[in-house]
Amino acid sequence: MIRLGVNVDHVATVRNARRAPYPDPAHAAMLAETAGAHNITAHLREDRRHINERDIKIIKEVITIPLNLEIASTSEMISFAKTIRPHAVTLVPEKREELTTEGGLNLESNKTTLERHIAELNEAGILVSLFVEADERVFETSLKLGAKAVEIHTGRFCEQIDSCRATEDQRKLVESMNQKSNFAHDLGLQVHFGHGLHYGNAHWLQKITHAEEANIGHAIVARSIYVGFDQAVKDMLSLLNDSKHLPN
Repeated sequence: MIRLGVNVDHVATVRNARRAPYPDPAHAAMLAETAGAHNITAHLREDRRHINERDIKIIKEVITIPLNLEIASTSEMISFAKTIRPHAVTLVPEKREELTTEGGLNLESNKTTLERHIAELNEAGILVSLFVEADERVFETSLKLGAKAVEIHTGRFCEQIDSCRATEDQRKLVESMNQKSNFAHDLGLQVHFGHGLHYGNAHWLQKITHAEEANIGHAIVARSIYVGFDQAVKDMLSLLNDSKHLPN
């Protein structure tokens, strides 16, 4: 089974566009849980462009499934995470000017800081995942730094899958990703996926042997406009786990 983490960031984006009190990302989190989501993901950015601290605190209170908090590796964010104590923290790269997260962490240039922050989170009993590119050496470094999981950045992978004109070409891309995720799994890391996944490509994760979790937000929030949040979550769960969607 592939766990679905529903990212509620863009519910807050809609709210903030009008500086209104609604829609409430905590309400969306409860709907996602009721629909069968396995965890809730939220990214507290340094510029607070969508989710804010109050949102995180309320979400943590109202859900009974795990909370995965995405944050940059800064002292401020680590301190907040230790106070909130989510089930998991995913450390992500962050640029003020980017529209959305553009790639994986550069572990080599941030080793000292990452190692310190990962140790703090581990000591607090929080599972630490690193948002990284699909690269064997990066997986090895992630393990050495103390992470228990990696979330593979699937942005480029999804772009390639979406642009393929032949199913055989898609299979080759998936097999390459499968081999890399197998490597991470064999190291002892949990293997998660996120970024760019939508209703036209998420079913390919069923072909990834050790795919444990997919964190998906924008596609679910977008689809909910047409079918409702509950149904959008159920549809994604089906794509990830129902064998009728398994690519031949």
